[in-house]
Amino acid sequence: MSRYSRHLPPLDTLIAFEAVARTGSFTRAAGELYLTQSAVSKQIRLLEDHLGAQLFERRARGISLTFAGEHFQGVVEPMLDQLLANVQRLKSGHGDRHVSVICTHAVAQYWLFPRLLRFSEQHPELTVNIHASNDINESLIGEYDFGILYGHGRWRTLQASKLFDEVVFPIASSHHPLGSGESLAELQTLPLIQLDASAWNCLDWHDWFAHFGVRYQAPADALTFNQVNLVFDAVLQGMGVGLGWEAMARDRIAAGLIRPVSDFVVRTGQADYLVHDRQTLLSPAAQVFADWLLGQP
Repeated sequence: MSRYSRHLPPLDTLIAFEAVARTGSFTRAAGELYLTQSAVSKQIRLLEDHLGAQLFERRARGISLTFAGEHFQGVVEPMLDQLLANVQRLKSGHGDRHVSVICTHAVAQYWLFPRLLRFSEQHPELTVNIHASNDINESLIGEYDFGILYGHGRWRTLQASKLFDEVVFPIASSHHPLGSGESLAELQTLPLIQLDASAWNCLDWHDWFAHFGVRYQAPADALTFNQVNLVFDAVLQGMGVGLGWEAMARDRIAAGLIRPVSDFVVRTGQADYLVHDRQTLLSPAAQVFADWLLGQP
C-alpha cells in the first residue's frame, strides 16, 4: 500500500468537504455535487473519522467551520484548484507540444518575443503561447506552465530562476538627436517621457533620480504613458527621453535604433525571474523551453 492511500483520505471526501465549506450548507453542496444530502453528510463523517477531528459545528440553524475546519479548508481548496488546472492542461494536450507563459506587456514585446522567434526555429515541434498582462502575481502562475515575475526571487509557492537583473538608464532615438545628459541637472532639462506606474510596481523618473539622491518633479504638461512599451514606442518616434530597461533595450541599441543618453545607470537589485509552481511537475515540452530560455544571453 502506498503512503498516499495509507495516510490520505479519499478524494471524494475532500471534494465534498470543499463544497460544504464553500457553500456553508450540506443541502447546497449536495445539489452542486448531484448527490443526496445524506450522501454528503456520510462523506464528511468519513473524512472527520479519518482525520480524527471535527470539521463542522452542527447547529439548529446551520453549520459553521471549526478552527480545524478553517485551517483544513485553506489547504484543500488550493490543492484541488491546482489538481484541476493540471488535469485540464493535460486533457487539452498542452502537456505534449504546448507551453504557456504569462508576463507583462513590455517583457512579452521587447524581451520574450524576439527569443521566441529563435526558439521556434530550433524547436518547430513546440508551440509557446504568451499571455501578456500587467496584472500578474504569484497566485496566477499556477494557471500557466511559466510566468516571468519581477522582484526579489523568493516566492513561497514558486520555483524561480533568474533571467536578467534590473538595470535602468535614459534612452533616446538615434535618429532624433535630443542632446545628452552629462549631468543629472542637464538630464532634467531634456524632454523626459513620463511613466505613470501608480497602478503597478515599476520604476519611474522620480524613483530613478532618487537613487542618486536627487529630487525630481515632472512638469505638469509632460508627455505621460502608463505602459513601458508605450514609452519605448514614443522614444523610437523621437518624442523625448525615456527610461530604458537594459534587457529590453539591448537589441535596439545594438541595431542602432536607440542610444543611451547619459552614463548614469541605476541597478535596483531586483530582477525578472522565470517561475513555475513548486507543486507542478513540468511537462517535457516545458522543460525543453525552460532549459533553452535560461541558456540564452
